[in-house]
Amino acid sequence: MRNKRHHAATMLRLLENARYEVLPTASTEAKVLEHVPTERTVTVTASPSKGLDATFDLAERLTGHGYSVVPHIAARMVTGRSELAEICDRLTGKGITKVFVPGGDADPVGDYMDAFSLLEDLAELGRPFEQVGITGYPETHPTISDDLTVQSMWDKRRHATTIVSNLTFDPKAISKWVARLRARGVTMPLLLGMPGPVDRTKLLATATKIGVGESTRFLTKHRGTFARLAAPGGFTGERFLEQCAPALGTEEARAEGVHIFTFNQIAETEAWRSRVMEQLTQRVSR
Repeated sequence: MRNKRHHAATMLRLLENARYEVLPTASTEAKVLEHVPTERTVTVTASPSKGLDATFDLAERLTGHGYSVVPHIAARMVTGRSELAEICDRLTGKGITKVFVPGGDADPVGDYMDAFSLLEDLAELGRPFEQVGITGYPETHPTISDDLTVQSMWDKRRHATTIVSNLTFDPKAISKWVARLRARGVTMPLLLGMPGPVDRTKLLATATKIGVGESTRFLTKHRGTFARLAAPGGFTGERFLEQCAPALGTEEARAEGVHIFTFNQIAETEAWRSRVMEQLTQRVSR
């Protein structure tokens, strides 16, 4: 019973520190304003078809509304240090202090082949952001070996402040990956990446809005995600969190919260989080 209460407390703590990843579409701002309290952190992805301006425009508008916003600076979408310096000036000038730096799915448009090279230039530019997030891969990356992905975390540790785990549906993979990270000496705090509640029809519509070419990549990349989320009795966020709780509830894990991939189903995500938190609060107080 005590273990169950401890796991419930871990789940509650992670959900209390949830942030929502959104796509920069025309309706996103209105959805966030209507359904997300301003104390919730919002991250804005980088869309190869829309360009970085779409990401930064939305991030700036949401910041103006009082949200803590984390725009993605996809390394392969930045031409080089000169453009990076302009991006830093633009974002910090609007009061944005946090960014997330993935390599990105786009073909490189300039000097940056990966996230690490851009992170090095951010350091050379004086570390203009208080917090810098990077991607972690609990499961095997399609083009990078497991040893190299863990080594990458080690290499980036001097330039980043937070690791966000990529989507996985396997709690055992999370447990093994966190243990490997910490054994390697990577001590950055971790945010657990997980999907929010998803309706297949709305998900397909959202993917289509991203752009024809990118939509195809999106659907291909997340085909397994769609199948699991839409299957009756399949994946649920509650069960996934509960199964991850033993590994993430220790002090050594340094798991600080969850990073929820909303796929722009923003109202549904906030309603789900609130409902689960209410249930967990009751379990913890028994």
